[in-house]
Amino acid sequence: MTTFAETLKKEIARVARKELREEITVLRKLGATQRADISALKKEVKSLQSSLKRLEKTRAAPSSSGPFAEPSRTTKPSPHTPRGKPGRKVTFTAERLKAQRARLGFTQEQMAQLLGVSGLSIWKWESGGAAPRTSRVPDILKKIAMGKREALTLIGQLAA
Repeated sequence: MTTFAETLKKEIARVARKELREEITVLRKLGATQRADISALKKEVKSLQSSLKRLEKTRAAPSSSGPFAEPSRTTKPSPHTPRGKPGRKVTFTAERLKAQRARLGFTQEQMAQLLGVSGLSIWKWESGGAAPRTSRVPDILKKIAMGKREALTLIGQLAA
């Protein structure tokens, strides 16, 4: 009986190995294709990253470069110029006006005196109900970018 039981166990193990071998072969092929796909994706990501870096370098480089380009002159910005990111046009917004007024610690009337407009205009500009004339915007942006001491002296000069 023991030989029959041992033979049966061996036969079951052989059939199980045969069945598993087919399943494992399929899984190995699938794993190999997935590894190849992962490798291709890694190469693609690496090439995209290098092209992105190259584009960032060309974007950050000055637009007029070459043997005949004039050297760039770095000038210190005047304290009256509105601050912003280089290359970006600074625009007038109600939030900017409100934030700058809060930074200076001015009332709407004081801000109106600084800008040479009425207090009602400041209120309308801050609430978004109106906007200043486009011809006045650069002057307004310069004045709201001033420091507190400078703005107070200008208000004092305008009031006198």
